[in-house]
Amino acid sequence: MKKSAGYLFFLIVIISAGCAKRGTPEGGPIDEIPPQYVRARPENFTTNFDAREIRIYFDEYIKMQDPQRQIIISPPMDPKPDITPLGTASKSITININDTLQPNTTYTINFGRSITDNNEGNPLDYFTYAFSTGPYIDSLTVAGNVSDALLKMPDPYISVMLYEVDSTYSDSVIYNRIPRYVTNTLDSLTTFELRNLKEGTYQLVGMRDVNNNYIFDPATDKVAFADEYITIPTESVFDLILFSEDPNFRFMRPQQKSAQHLLFGYEGLAQPDSLTIEMISPKPEGFESRITKDREKDTLHYWYKPTIERDSLRFIAEMPGYRDTLLTRRKEMKMDSLQFTFEPKSTINFAQNLQILPNIPLSSTNDSLINIVDKDTLPVAFTTKYDNWKNELVISFEKKESQVYRLTALPGAFTDFFGKENDTLKTQIRTQAYADYGNLVINLQNVQEFPVILQLTTEKGEVQAEKYSTGSTSINFQNIKPGKYLLRLIYDSNENRIWDSGSFLQRRQPEKVVYFPDPLEVRANWDVTQTFNVE
Repeated sequence: MKKSAGYLFFLIVIISAGCAKRGTPEGGPIDEIPPQYVRARPENFTTNFDAREIRIYFDEYIKMQDPQRQIIISPPMDPKPDITPLGTASKSITININDTLQPNTTYTINFGRSITDNNEGNPLDYFTYAFSTGPYIDSLTVAGNVSDALLKMPDPYISVMLYEVDSTYSDSVIYNRIPRYVTNTLDSLTTFELRNLKEGTYQLVGMRDVNNNYIFDPATDKVAFADEYITIPTESVFDLILFSEDPNFRFMRPQQKSAQHLLFGYEGLAQPDSLTIEMISPKPEGFESRITKDREKDTLHYWYKPTIERDSLRFIAEMPGYRDTLLTRRKEMKMDSLQFTFEPKSTINFAQNLQILPNIPLSSTNDSLINIVDKDTLPVAFTTKYDNWKNELVISFEKKESQVYRLTALPGAFTDFFGKENDTLKTQIRTQAYADYGNLVINLQNVQEFPVILQLTTEKGEVQAEKYSTGSTSINFQNIKPGKYLLRLIYDSNENRIWDSGSFLQRRQPEKVVYFPDPLEVRANWDVTQTFNVE
């Protein structure tokens, strides 16, 4: 009987454990259904609208995600309406209108992807509430695409706007007036559609509106525009190309960097061939000056000699279309001491030159006091070229693979603007094997016109290699560092060898850029030939 009782107890324990295991909850299926619109008060698409409050109801609890970016009201209301709730869950959205609504106007409130269910965050995509203060709802549309003039993908949240071309319209409208209609590409789209429009003539504009105020600020915003006014209704699909405008050139107030060394900060593009800075303060006999461009900032360095014993200095600065008088206070400061840096610092590419970068402009160089030897201490022939504007000495020489090159510049090799000479300078650079690099041949097809600039860039648009072609359709990038690159072609319309931006007021589009659709992978010790159909 004891054995039977023990067996029975053991059996009960096993059965209980099994039952407990079978009863463990595993949860139901994940909710993937977004909230659904139920009704609104006043109803959606109401005409002769005169309410001050709108309430929209849904079939479950919802939350608002990123409403400042996602919700677009067209035409814009000023002041903006109050939309609640913003931080708590609710089965309804309340919109309190603070603006005086325009008569006979259709308004749309596009919620983008801001409405999500409370538990799983499933978005109700692009829900729109519309009403009209007149007897009917406008129903015309305009659609198109947005791209970036220079980058492969445009920024997120691009505002697309229509300005009514009427008796009050001027080309400066984007600087001082909010648009008649507005929509948004949101965070992951490059297409747009403006809805509930009325018949008429409009200027179509795209904008990366950093301040989110529908006003164009050239210092921070990007802009795009249709070349011609558009007439609605239309079946055309419009392509907008975003670009950052180059600001009009102007100098900032100069600052003293050290004795006989001033900094002139500026905005816009500095043109070395046509830029002058002339000191108009009384100058001593034998006065000289030199201007060099900062390597990183939009700043010019102004050097002068001999010293001037005055409390203030006055200058006239000129560029084509620009002239200004500038003043700075002079302080007692120490002179700069001559120093040098080298680029590159360690590994040099076969097509790369060695740069010697002084901190003070040079007045002369003596190549006989410079020598380069390889790892076997054999002398290497070289040539030098000094760029006054960039303040850099470029040293060119033939480079072989897996080599080490040592440069020595003896005292007196360089004399700076103030007559000071260098101490002994030394640097060492090395080359890798050819097998450590890859080669890339691009065969262009359907190029519209020459010249063109072909560039390999990073995902962020940073240029890693560049070729210029005035007619050749076979472009060879040799000894490229392994990695993934974007490939783009620039039509250099004005033949200045750089990409030029556009201008809204001058009705000038940026120079055209065409991207190869996919990233290109360069592998070590590989040769790749790729056809690029630019059309």
